[in-house]
Amino acid sequence: ALRAPSQSNGLATPAPLLSPMPATAEEAAMAAGDTGAPAAGGAGKDGEPESPREPDPDHHAPVSPGASEEEEGASGAVEAGQDDDAPDPEDEPEEGGDATEDDMDEEEEEEEEGDEDEEDAPTHLPFAPAEEESLEETTTVDPSYTISLIRQLIPKGSSVEKEFRDSTQPDNTDPSEKSDKQGLPEERSVSPKDQLEECGCILWDLAASEPQAELMINNLVIEVLLENLRTANSSRVKELCLGIMGNLVCHESLVAAISLKKGLIATVVEQLFLDDVKCLSETFRLLAAILRSSAYVSWAQALLPDEILSRILRIVGKTDNATLLEKIIDFLSTIIDNRDVIAMLIQPLLKLGLVDRIIGLLTTELERSPDEKLDRSGSLDLVLHFMEELSAIHCVSKAMTSNDRLIKVLVNMIKSPDKVEVASYCASVVIVISNILTDGKHLVPKISRDLPFLEGLLEVLPEVPDDDQARYALWSILARILAQVQATELNSSSLDRFASLFSGKFGLIKDDLENQVVDEEKLTPEDALLKGWISRCLVAISFFMERWIEEKSSQGNEDSIGNAREVLSYCQKALS
Repeated sequence: ALRAPSQSNGLATPAPLLSPMPATAEEAAMAAGDTGAPAAGGAGKDGEPESPREPDPDHHAPVSPGASEEEEGASGAVEAGQDDDAPDPEDEPEEGGDATEDDMDEEEEEEEEGDEDEEDAPTHLPFAPAEEESLEETTTVDPSYTISLIRQLIPKGSSVEKEFRDSTQPDNTDPSEKSDKQGLPEERSVSPKDQLEECGCILWDLAASEPQAELMINNLVIEVLLENLRTANSSRVKELCLGIMGNLVCHESLVAAISLKKGLIATVVEQLFLDDVKCLSETFRLLAAILRSSAYVSWAQALLPDEILSRILRIVGKTDNATLLEKIIDFLSTIIDNRDVIAMLIQPLLKLGLVDRIIGLLTTELERSPDEKLDRSGSLDLVLHFMEELSAIHCVSKAMTSNDRLIKVLVNMIKSPDKVEVASYCASVVIVISNILTDGKHLVPKISRDLPFLEGLLEVLPEVPDDDQARYALWSILARILAQVQATELNSSSLDRFASLFSGKFGLIKDDLENQVVDEEKLTPEDALLKGWISRCLVAISFFMERWIEEKSSQGNEDSIGNAREVLSYCQKALS
């Protein structure tokens, strides 16, 4: 009874871009295609390519030294130092003249406004364009401007610097023309670190546009990014490089050519061993995008070594950062969604402790304080939806059946008096329990005498009226438990408790049945299965009520059985 989790990645408006400026002669030559660099290509899939990812505004707001959200870390995933923070915006230029004078003409005001606009250029992680408003529709970017940005990212003295220089025409631009250029990060009075970061942010934004992405790939951007990943000491630089790559691989028409770049796969996988939360988040986002593409095979094979999978599971079990958790779960869900990849990786993951790690993740979220849960309201939902996906896989569900800790956690969630306050979680929990019981019939006797659990299940009914899969799962659990109880010998005390429970909670059952009437002529196979589970429950309830009424009648307690007779009558009528 698997319901695929909804992974919402709301698209945002692009961050402002610097205005394109005149190109040098060599940049113009590269823009014209005379680069000598390998062309980007690769077979695309039928249908639309996946939309590039936009950094979430909550996750990629301007980073300041005082920021705390992204500095949340975990053992195994700890933030790097302050040198990775985005630069503070430059101070605005001082206005000339006395403050009491008002003779500044309009031309001077316009120049000053222009200077301020330049200084407001993005110094933070940019947002990729929304699907309905592509980058090409909102701004025009000179190809030579994009190439000049790539140039700024080249590590000094690296082999790629020579390769980039050899692939261009000599720069014959007049020095006076160069001094007239404005707007490029390299032309402003900023530190090399701030300049590199600003160029990286803009390229991240531009990489969301497929034409710009193709231009970048044809002009050695992958080689430049790889060199930075190999040599940079700054986690911020690595994060930017991974973010740019993450957007580039979202273009299906380019992903095959990107994946063929020598050393790319190994270098990206190595980033999983970093201890920086933001770098790890971008690495998992990149890997998820690749595994959704047509180039997934070689990447999945690169993840196979136990050392790599163990590191992934270690991060799963230790991370305390909500953003990183979201990216990890999206990555793992992508593995599950690809039949070939899951066939390749699921057994090694199970052997290395996937189920235990996910249970640990669930218990950690449940044990958080109310304030923490409020700040991380989506985290528990993510974990439970992922458990739904896992429990629908036969070999995983089978592994879950032998984990007493998991069963105890799930049962306690249903028994919790606070469950109605988190009704959205109830559906996921009953689906996971139902999937586990399908493969773990030996577990039914253990929970069949747990009346608080049975009562909790009945209380979930009004919380999932419109969720067909959750209703199916809930009724299937009830039917299995009641059939088990019906097959055992109940003493008078146990019979009293069951009869009291159904008499008190039968209104919930009645409301559910009357609100979900299905036309017999329009009965689907799923409806027929659900009807079968409900019928088994009503038969079992009738059995308990008949026995209890018979016992109480023999004792002359007619006044106490009126409600029980109503329950029995309703069940018999519903079954007829």
